[in-house]
Amino acid sequence: MTAPATRRDLRVSPVFRAIVAVLAVSGWAVWTEAAGSTGFAVFLFVVSGWVVSLCLHEYAHARAALHSGDLSIGAKGYLTLNPLRYTHPLLSIGLPLLFVVLGGIGLPGGAVFIERHRIRGRWRHSLISAAGPLTNALCALVLTAPFWLGWLDGAPPVFRAALAFLALLQVTAAIINALPVPGLDGYGVIEPWLSSGVRRQAAPFAPFGLLMAFGLLWIPEVNQAFFDAVDAILRALGVTESETRYGLDSFRFWQEQKEDFDWSPTWQQPTR
Repeated sequence: MTAPATRRDLRVSPVFRAIVAVLAVSGWAVWTEAAGSTGFAVFLFVVSGWVVSLCLHEYAHARAALHSGDLSIGAKGYLTLNPLRYTHPLLSIGLPLLFVVLGGIGLPGGAVFIERHRIRGRWRHSLISAAGPLTNALCALVLTAPFWLGWLDGAPPVFRAALAFLALLQVTAAIINALPVPGLDGYGVIEPWLSSGVRRQAAPFAPFGLLMAFGLLWIPEVNQAFFDAVDAILRALGVTESETRYGLDSFRFWQEQKEDFDWSPTWQQPTR
């Protein structure tokens, strides 16, 4: 029998605290424009903020699993918010971070390892899968709250832009991860309600779910519809497209600033 999570299992790791510290310091540097390179400060702010959201995404899965009956979660270190303790650090942190660094979209990470046989009830299984994208959606609401509440009136434009771009990453991650594609959380929500035959047929595609979602964005019509939806959501939350464009331009400080930006993933942008 697995022991319940101890106080040590719930202690926030020093690694996560260090990432939050980088987020706070870089955010201050962007706001005050105190850094020698504001672009580099924006880069640190967005990257550290994105890693924090990835940790919260995985933590949400783990916490939901713990309260649903998988008591092994605590011993695995998932509740410490330490990105180094996840089952697939490359998929959970490395690959999504790579796409952010390249100026792409916010891709969801890999899930923590959950012992599903310990969990009873289809609703609980669905909730565990939904916890991740719901966390990204909540992060998007928190990041955009200063916009629609009017708290950023008079704030430095570069800080508004950095916050807008970070919010955009949350929206893209929430939408992509909510797709009912095997291997993504959206499929995990509906999987308990499918027949055993359908689940068996879909299982071989699970390891390639993220790649399939990635491939869909290569289709121009899908790409356009996707980013139109993202832009519409952000507009409803008080964030303009010009702010997200400025945020991405500032984030990619190693490139020359562009007057016009084709709002599509990096691999589809024309070069000049």
